[in-house]
Amino acid sequence: MTTPLVGTADHITSATGPWPWVWAAAILLPLLTAVGLWLTRAGSRRTSDLLTKYAALTFVPSIALALAGPEAGSVEATWLLLGTYLQVDTIGRPLLLVAGLLYGAAAITVWSSRTERRDTLTAFLLLSFVGNAGVFVAADTVTFYLSFALMSLAAYGLVVHGRTAASRRAGRIYIGLTMLSEMAVLAAMLLVVQAGGRMLVDAPAAVAASDHRNIVIALLVLGFGIKAGTFPLHVWLPLAHPAAPPPASAVLSGTMIKAGLVGWLRFLPLGEIALPGWGAAIVALSLVGAFAALAPGVLQKDPKVALAYSSISQMGFLGVLVGTALASPEVAPACVLAGIVYAVHHGIAKGGLFLGVSVWRNHAYGWIRWWVLGGLALLALAVAGAPFGSGAVAKYASKEALGDSTFLWFSLADLLPFVGTVSTILLLRGGWLLITGSREHAWGVDGAVVSWSILILGGTVLTWYLAGQWAGVVSVPGLDTTTLWDATWPILLGVALAAVAWWPAHRRLLPQWAAHPDGETVPPGDLVVPEERVVEAVRTTLSRASQAASAADAEAIARVRRRWHARSHDSAERADAHIGTWLGSGAALALVTAATIVIVVISV
Repeated sequence: MTTPLVGTADHITSATGPWPWVWAAAILLPLLTAVGLWLTRAGSRRTSDLLTKYAALTFVPSIALALAGPEAGSVEATWLLLGTYLQVDTIGRPLLLVAGLLYGAAAITVWSSRTERRDTLTAFLLLSFVGNAGVFVAADTVTFYLSFALMSLAAYGLVVHGRTAASRRAGRIYIGLTMLSEMAVLAAMLLVVQAGGRMLVDAPAAVAASDHRNIVIALLVLGFGIKAGTFPLHVWLPLAHPAAPPPASAVLSGTMIKAGLVGWLRFLPLGEIALPGWGAAIVALSLVGAFAALAPGVLQKDPKVALAYSSISQMGFLGVLVGTALASPEVAPACVLAGIVYAVHHGIAKGGLFLGVSVWRNHAYGWIRWWVLGGLALLALAVAGAPFGSGAVAKYASKEALGDSTFLWFSLADLLPFVGTVSTILLLRGGWLLITGSREHAWGVDGAVVSWSILILGGTVLTWYLAGQWAGVVSVPGLDTTTLWDATWPILLGVALAAVAWWPAHRRLLPQWAAHPDGETVPPGDLVVPEERVVEAVRTTLSRASQAASAADAEAIARVRRRWHARSHDSAERADAHIGTWLGSGAALALVTAATIVIVVISV
């Protein structure tokens, strides 16, 4: 069944029956709960705990909207802002479902894991969700931008929640890049609206016909590229993930970075016009990110940092689909839908892995240990693209969508499977660090374990279901030998390369930094470290120059004052000497008298 890329008023009617109330609940329940948590943070602990414990229920209306799809209708609030329009369309529907499930599991984990300041963390999760979901269901440019801004700013509270030096540093870098992203996106939105793209359904055509097309595309690539973790704008991801608590990392990697992808799909002129130059640029940056993430990722000592670099690699995979769709309009519909399938797969699987970090550290004892270990293995295999998993269908759909597309004489369909090899190596590194790392006291089976277990199953089922729904455009992998081998060999290659690297490390044939990485050879954030040094050097230079200039200015001002004082003193003495004489006094008196007479005459 082929579905339009973006729903319009012709495809989705206004909400009727109970659905307007569901829409209102989807927006107001998370917001009001966040406000309640804020108001009770220093008051009633019982009320705050109650709101935190049941915060996950506020995501149920959004999940209901996603499950209903077009039946939920659309919402038009012409009185709000410049007119607010919301709808659940082909692009937003599956991602809204992923957001509802993942944020719900994260909220349950926050309560169950005894996280410090649970009420504050939950409040920021709720605010982030409202913005995140708004990005997926917005049908007009203004609502999209405000939702994007709310999500981005609320996420700052997730990053700095730990209140450590590392979290504050990660927060500074995150908010700095976020401000750059917001400015670029806002400028792009203004130009899009000026060109006639106030409604999202009109935006791609408006950008294609705009006199400022190249400027708009550059701003979109920059603004949404930061959120999507595109090279070289990815540096906030490896810093934010280890700084944030695991539930926050889950939504950061699982759904928030997908907002950048959705921004590209909503506004870039995909399918409207062939732009091979811009398409090649996006593909090039995406491929660099997809493969270059390997080196810094394997040199980390924190499993969440390794997982963050894995996300950068997989977002590079998605970027290739976007760039190809921009360069070749004929494959745009298939690339867009394949990208959504991949985003759903990655959102659930990678979000599950980040939540699994918390579950492993807090619950992996006794028989539960083997259950958690098995779940982590299934999620890792899904991310790597193993047969029968969600990754297999997502990568197969992407390969078929790309068709014969090439980049620098290389077939993209033949090149992208190696991203699975990169993912395998990074996941092995992250898994090893997690299993051999420290753990907290066991708390037994609770809501966190149950919700995480549901997430594992739901991700695979949901991805296969989506691909089946879009079978007219997206291809579904079969069970033939060739297809199974195509999904298996990248993983086997990754395991083999990891084994080849492990053997000399185990035999102490490698230098210490390579055999036992401590995260210092290539610190988390990689490029941001030399960038910080450059910024610090520039700041120091400017500070010294400013101090020198201030000293020079002070000396110059002092010299002028001394000269002026000397001249004024000499002039005053000479005037006093003249006035001291009868002649001088008489002349002065005559001048004063004359002036007085003139004033009196004029006044009369």
